Amino acid sequence: MTDHTPQPDPHPRPVRRTDGVRVTAPQDASPERATVPDSVRAKAAALKPRRRFGGTEAQIRTALNVYKVCAWVSGTFLLLLVVEMITRYVFHYDLIAGGTDKATGATVALGWQNLDLENLAGGVNISTWVLIIHGWFYVVYVLSCLRVWSLMRWPFAQLIVMALGGVVPFLSFIVERKIHRSTEAELAANPKAAKRY
Repeated sequence: MTDHTPQPDPHPRPVRRTDGVRVTAPQDASPERATVPDSVRAKAAALKPRRRFGGTEAQIRTALNVYKVCAWVSGTFLLLLVVEMITRYVFHYDLIAGGTDKATGATVALGWQNLDLENLAGGVNISTWVLIIHGWFYVVYVLSCLRVWSLMRWPFAQLIVMALGGVVPFLSFIVERKIHRSTEAELAANPKAAKRY
């Protein structure tokens, strides 16, 4: 006669208990094979810190628009500065407005001054003004970066990347687009994260 008694399973599967009773885990049990109950996931999601902004949505959007304008102006003047440095240090020319030609005495509305020959006298040195305007506007650009960064409460590395946009050609245009997209996405994903006054 054969014995029909059930044989114990050599690899028992853990059963999810709902009565709260503790059971001993099988010898081959491992954390990788364990499943997380839904109640634990729900509690973990409830403990997840909520996203908080440093201002209202209107303040963030205003700061974002100011940052956008500053990024484009600073980026444009940076490109003009690159052109100015190439013409000055490679070709030895400056752009002069309202100068006088030394050879003929004629007024030149807009012309190139040869730095070696100094063919123009007087006038406004446009090349130098591009340098000055970019320098001062970079300060405004960094302040606009600081405002958006502080309202969004991003990590410090984000501020460094934003500030580099004003000194690396074309970077301000790229960073501005990414900042604009990520800010809009964060505002849409966290509608209750902004301060309410």
